[in-house]
Amino acid sequence: MLSDYLGNSKLKRLAACASASLLVACSSVGAQTNAPESTAAPVPVLSVPDFTGVVAKTEGSVVNIRTTEAVRVRNQRMGPGGSTDPYELFKWFFGPDAVPPGMPGKRGDRGDRGAAPQAEPQERTVPRGVGSGFIISADGYILTNNHVVAKSNGIFVTLTSGKEYTAKVIGTDARTDIALIKIDAKDLTPLPIGDSAKLKKGQWVLAIGSPFGLDSTVTSGIISAINRDTGDYLPFIQTDVAVNPGNSGGPLINLAGEVVGVNSQIISQSGGFMGISLAIPIDETMRVVEQLKAHGKVTRGRIGVQIGPVSDEVAKAIGLEKADGAMVSNVEKDGPAAKAGIRAGDVITHFDGKKIEHMTDLPRIVGGTKPGNRVDMQVWRKGKQQKLSVTVGEMPSADEDSSAKSSEKAPQEAPVDALGLKVGEIDKANREQSPHEGGVQVVEASGPAAEAGISVGDIIVTINDVDIKGPEQYAKVVAGLPKSRAAALLVVRGDQSQWITITPEK
Repeated sequence: MLSDYLGNSKLKRLAACASASLLVACSSVGAQTNAPESTAAPVPVLSVPDFTGVVAKTEGSVVNIRTTEAVRVRNQRMGPGGSTDPYELFKWFFGPDAVPPGMPGKRGDRGDRGAAPQAEPQERTVPRGVGSGFIISADGYILTNNHVVAKSNGIFVTLTSGKEYTAKVIGTDARTDIALIKIDAKDLTPLPIGDSAKLKKGQWVLAIGSPFGLDSTVTSGIISAINRDTGDYLPFIQTDVAVNPGNSGGPLINLAGEVVGVNSQIISQSGGFMGISLAIPIDETMRVVEQLKAHGKVTRGRIGVQIGPVSDEVAKAIGLEKADGAMVSNVEKDGPAAKAGIRAGDVITHFDGKKIEHMTDLPRIVGGTKPGNRVDMQVWRKGKQQKLSVTVGEMPSADEDSSAKSSEKAPQEAPVDALGLKVGEIDKANREQSPHEGGVQVVEASGPAAEAGISVGDIIVTINDVDIKGPEQYAKVVAGLPKSRAAALLVVRGDQSQWITITPEK
């Protein structure tokens, strides 16, 4: 009986091991039964959240937007003479010199009097595209992307109920790609506005829109990155939510059913979704909406500088602890920055009490400052912080293009130095245009200087913390540079300035 019991127990144990083999490793029959238990922390079991409740609360506030545009068209060419023009057909049948009855000119007259009147191009309204949007007020205000409604002559909004409205544009802002439109409707259900500043990487989010015209389509994913800098005016929310053409202008929604972003772009090599989509943070969006509602446009501040990033090498050379801030490459003549005393080569580290960690922070902070306000700023200059005060100007509606000016060879030359440069006095044309009092002009660049990107005609105005007055002083400064440490040169090219680091030849 005991042997039968042990045998049955053995069989039962083997069966249990076989059934559990896909989940855990089972010990052999003869293994010890008193082995110590594992002290490792249990692996948490994760599951995909149920989105149905969020979708039920929000999809009724998301709209489909289709637009039309006017195009100029001419009659299509066809027929024996390749044209539908009756006069051309007449000439094809009766010869090139024939003149139809009632037309000016005589037979054989090949001048303008016998020419057929040219048909004026006509306009025709055609479908332009499909996008998405979402309701932000009960009285019909709708948010979407500027590129969805730009250049359109008709905007048609369709609710999830199937009812269609004609919308009018309240205001647009191309810099942030935001448009505010309105339909004549009441008692609509707006989407609640969330707080994009509270977003975290890995957080679940949904997108609702009309990809390829398929309205009320829901996709899901997670936040992949926050404050993604793409060189545009705003930092973006990066997600892996599937977004395709037609999703533009639709909401990015958190699991609380709140809008945290406006779907705007995808990064793709094929034109379709490849796992990276970008949304405009709702905090920035609503600041734009306030101005569009009140004025129909967005007013931004400006100080009149062109900027660039601060590299680690430049930061080390000019004494900055970290490569933070915005490097001033050019100062607009008579602009707000010039009047405040900002110079090319300065590094702007703080503006209106806010730290500039990356160069793209400055345009956003300055742009959000009301024109006419006088604010304090800090710049790094010659190894120390300096405090300046600037009166913010107003950014024009269109950016002004600046053209680079050519340089001529300097008449007075010096031998090639340890930096690989031969310099001379600045020629008259560049002297009159330069905002700097001193400097020398590059006549020849070789060795380390050429490798660093310095070219003939460039003007060197500062080396490390020393302002260059002329060729003789320049030669003394270069001669005293340590051979094992990179020197920082402030170089002017056309109307642009930048710091370039060069290690002298030993």
